[in-house]
Amino acid sequence: MKKEILIGFIVGIIASIFGFIFAIQIFGHSDDWGDVIEKSISGGFLAKLISLGALLNLGTFFLFLKKNKDDRAKGVLISIVVVLIATMIIKLVD
Repeated sequence: MKKEILIGFIVGIIASIFGFIFAIQIFGHSDDWGDVIEKSISGGFLAKLISLGALLNLGTFFLFLKKNKDDRAKGVLISIVVVLIATMIIKLVD
C-alpha cells in the first residue's frame, strides 16, 4: 500500500513538472526557460505558472481512479497538497 502511494506521489510530482514546463512554453515569450522563470519571479507570477502546471495532476488523479488504483490516487492528492503548500509559501514571500 505504501509503495502504491509513493508511486502516485512521484507520478503527481512529475506531472506537475511537465505541466510547469508546458505552461512556460505556452506563456513564456522567450525560448530561454531561465529567462522566463527569472521574469516570472520578478513579475510575481511564478506561483501562477506552478498552479497551471499542477492541472495535469487532475488527469492523472482521475485516470488512477478509473483504473481502481485508489492508493496511487491518494499519492497524487498528496503531491497536489505539496504543490499547494509550495505555491502558498511563494505567494507569502512575494
